[in-house]
Amino acid sequence: MADKKMVEAITSMEEDFAQWYTDVVKKADLIDYTSVKGCMVFKPAGYAIWELIQSQMDARFKATGVENVYLPMFIPESLLQKEKDHVEGFAPEVAWVTHGGLAPLQEKMCVRPTSETLFCDFYKNEVHSYRDLPKVYNQWCSVVRWEKETRPFLRSREFLWQEGHTIHATFEEAEERTVQMLNLYADFCEEILAIPVVKGRKTDKEKFAGAYATYTIEALMHDGKALQSGTSHNFGDGFAKAFGIQFTDKDNTLKTPFQTSWGTTTRLIGAVIMVHGDNSGLVLPPMVAPTQVVIVPIRQQAEGVLDKAEEIKASLINKGFRVKVDDSDKSPGWKFAEHEMRGIPVRIEIGPKDIEAGKCVVARRDNGEKVEVSLDELDNKISELIPAIQKDMLERARERRESQTYVAKNWEEFEATFAEKTGFVKAMWCEDQACEDKIKEKMAVTSRCMPFEQEQIADTCVCCGRPAKKMVYWGKAY
Repeated sequence: MADKKMVEAITSMEEDFAQWYTDVVKKADLIDYTSVKGCMVFKPAGYAIWELIQSQMDARFKATGVENVYLPMFIPESLLQKEKDHVEGFAPEVAWVTHGGLAPLQEKMCVRPTSETLFCDFYKNEVHSYRDLPKVYNQWCSVVRWEKETRPFLRSREFLWQEGHTIHATFEEAEERTVQMLNLYADFCEEILAIPVVKGRKTDKEKFAGAYATYTIEALMHDGKALQSGTSHNFGDGFAKAFGIQFTDKDNTLKTPFQTSWGTTTRLIGAVIMVHGDNSGLVLPPMVAPTQVVIVPIRQQAEGVLDKAEEIKASLINKGFRVKVDDSDKSPGWKFAEHEMRGIPVRIEIGPKDIEAGKCVVARRDNGEKVEVSLDELDNKISELIPAIQKDMLERARERRESQTYVAKNWEEFEATFAEKTGFVKAMWCEDQACEDKIKEKMAVTSRCMPFEQEQIADTCVCCGRPAKKMVYWGKAY
């Protein structure tokens, strides 16, 4: 009865997806709420996922020449004011520090909502000649945005992220880096998180405050809502001009450099939960599962059972897997439900009869399959299973996204699709913001991106009927 009760404690995703999500993050022990409104504690199980994301993403950054730095968390008001569009874009979410101890500050400072202005201030003293370029920097840090509505991982007042900031001699170099990092994010989501994404450019209305162009990867969650999962911005020379950054070029003339920034956040953990999770809890892709294999001893008090479990663990750790033995005094049924809840990719069950027969039971979390495996073959079986689970999870997520992606050739189809379904709707657009505004107002949906892979669905804009210029993915978003 207890085993059943544990799973019942999760609201079904079909009944209330938002409540299902909250139940999962709490019951899988990923986070806890705090007395600091809108901020959360990353518990070990949640932070371990972030560490795996961080270490694997950081290695990919470094392979493209990125170096890590760390800048202050405080930004003087005068510095933030230097780029007009930028400060206007962030003003409503900025948290301000007005006192140092008991004394009022001469100039109030904001807690970084993002670090473009500080990087510009830094580059002004760092870049003098073409020989100093490019600078390809990134920092892992937290930022603060005073959000009104918060949700674990997806939106909190303080969140963890990485922010890359690069500076280049030419616009072309900056654009190349902007797209390179977006492609890196897309590959990371697919290969590490098993999440398929759509790559494209944001409309001017949706781009980053102060940017020349913003590129995005958009993922589709289980409930048909879109999640912006990473962005990469080409700033052109706007920020450099605002901050007076110049360099002497090879021809001995003074020129203005070009900049980029790009970031992903802990909302990637939210994406993993909402793309792969089910009504039993989390389903973690092996590449970001803190424990990839859990061994559950059956009748563990019987002689030799725990020893065998430890022996299997040592052998699998030796093969490079992250493995735990659950030797707690809970019942096996309770343990099964708990490890399913926590999304551990593979469970091995072994008891006295199994040992006698030289075999064990191996269960997959992603599809529930259970097979008997001989102990001699176990290492090989797990070595095949872990990459197979990773691959299958991506394929399933891709199939589900395809089944929730629709095409609308005119306003009637567009309206009818959003009235009846949730997901991505591909439709043509004339590039006039008035149409984009009207769509948002009438349908409560936004342009997610203009994909790199363009299709000519129709000749006319889905909203106004004038000639269409771009195919856009539209959807409701987190």
